[in-house]
This record gives sequence, C-alpha cells and structure tokens, in this order.
Amino acid sequence: MTTTHEAPTGATHDVVTPDRIFEIAQGFMASKHLFAASELGLFEALGEGPADLDGLAARTGLPRRTARISADAMVAIGLLERHGDRYANSQVSAAFLAGATPADFRPLLKFWDRLSYPVWADLAGALSRGRPARDISEIDDELVPLMSAGIAAATAAAGRALPEAAGLPAGSRVLDIGGGTGSWSVALAATDPALTATVFETAEVARIAQQELRASEYSDRVDVLVGDVLVDDLPRGFDAFLVANLVHYFTPETNQSILRRIRAVAEPGARLLLADFWTDATHTRPLPAALMAGEFAIHVNDGDVYSVDEGTAWLRETGWRYLDHRPLAGPMSVIVAETA
Repeated sequence: MTTTHEAPTGATHDVVTPDRIFEIAQGFMASKHLFAASELGLFEALGEGPADLDGLAARTGLPRRTARISADAMVAIGLLERHGDRYANSQVSAAFLAGATPADFRPLLKFWDRLSYPVWADLAGALSRGRPARDISEIDDELVPLMSAGIAAATAAAGRALPEAAGLPAGSRVLDIGGGTGSWSVALAATDPALTATVFETAEVARIAQQELRASEYSDRVDVLVGDVLVDDLPRGFDAFLVANLVHYFTPETNQSILRRIRAVAEPGARLLLADFWTDATHTRPLPAALMAGEFAIHVNDGDVYSVDEGTAWLRETGWRYLDHRPLAGPMSVIVAETA
C-alpha cells in the first residue's frame, strides 16, 4: 500500500520525476532515428514538397508502416512538421538536411553514424583505459573521405564565420596547419581575392584536399603541401597561421610544442588563429563542446577539450601575445594572437 502525505497549506513541494533521465538516456534512440531518416532520404523526399504517408512511402520506397515510424519520430523531435495527414520538412531540416542548400549536414550525420556511433558504445572503456579502442588516424583508407566530408560539414558554419572574426590584413599569406580538405582556407580566400593559403596536411588527407581544391574556383590561390606538424619542418614565408580543429587531438604539452614550432618560422607581427571547441574555465560550457570531449576521448589517443584560459596560457609560454577570443558558429570559437 502506498501512503501519500499532503503538504501543509501554503507549503510547496518540488516533485522529483525521472523525466530528465529518460530524455537523456533515450538520446541514442533519437540519434539513430535521425541517422536512419537521413540515410533513407526522408528529408530529400519532402524537399519536393509536403506529402501524405502514401506519397512519402512512394518517394522513399519504404513500406508504409516503417515510413510512418520514421516520419513520426522526426515530427516528435522537431525535424518534420505534420499538418493534418501531410508531412513537411521543418525550416532547419529544409536548410541542412534536404540537400537543397550548400549548408549540407548529411555528410556529418553519416560520419557520426558510421564512424562515431559504433565506438561510443565503448565510452566507459575508453575513459577507464585512458585510451580509445581505435585511433581515428588508423581508420581504413576507404573511410577517410567519409571522415573528411563529415568534419568539413561539422565546421562549415564556423569556417564561414572565420574571415570576419580573424580580421586578417588584405592579401595575407596563410599557412593552414592540419587544414583537412582546405575548407577553412577556402572560406578565407572567398572573402579576400588577394589572400593565398597553403594547406599543410598528412599524405592521405592531402590527397583528398588536392582533389577538392582542383575542382574549386580557388585552385590558383589555395595549394597543398604534404607534411606532419609534429615531425616535419614548417615552411617559411607566411604572415598568418591557422590551426583549426586540431588542438583537441593533442595533450597540452604537444600543443605547446606545435605553437613553438610555428613561432620559430613566424615573421614579426605574424597573426595566429586557433579555432576549436574552446570552453569556459569549468569545461562545461558550451554544452556541445563538453560533450565533444567524449568524442575525442573515444577517437583520439590524447583527445580533449580545453578552456580559453588554458589556450592563452600556452600562448604566453610559447612566444605569442593573446589578442582576443571571438565566437564563430555553434560551439566553435577562435583565439587570435600575434608574435610577442
């Protein structure tokens, strides 16, 4: 028998429920529903216009029952809308998931589904060991394009925000260290017709970057140089250095070593841009950055997120002068410095 007690008149009780636990613990279900809906083409199908269930099933080739399951789940989490018996993309899905705009998040969802999700199953193991089961740098060669496309999609909005935040002088010569497929350099070049950039990347990623850049309108101003920032000499002749989406791969000691290596080839007055998932001093804000620490822990031997305070301390130790910390997009921001 359950006995209940009423609160005295005028008193209030906060009712404690497990709702928040359910919301968080079922997050993996929402993620997999989203990944599946994207893979099965629901958002692209509704990019043709709203459709009832029969129309949606016909466009996607799904059975009517499972088309309803997927579509209703997307309505429940706010990525589809339902008006009467017709489904339609929400504004955010139309912008990022239907393949109708340059801001396409589908490669990121595929990256998270195929590469991230399976290894998140061993998060507890990775945290207890202090090492991932498999370093992302050791993935099969055929998955490297998927990884590169996913990372480029994840950082696209931040890259577009970088030129204004960076405030580089016109015609800057930029060394983009660990620059992936060159998307950050392209973002800078797109806003300054006199700017040139060199992407400094390891061989496998450099090959993909060369393919991407050859097909772009910036092939005459953005080139690629094969090298490893940890072991190879950095080239000279640059007046700005971009380190984007790289700091979280390494320990504080390794990051300071990288900053010293860059400082050794930097001309007086050279600018340094450190774009990453910088956090507050507690490492808990912004929330997506705090969660990304788990992503780095399961994928990278020394992966972690760092605070702005930690980053500025590294600058002082390695011959750089901190200038500012500026937001980019989402959880990413940039620390701006110059030679001390």
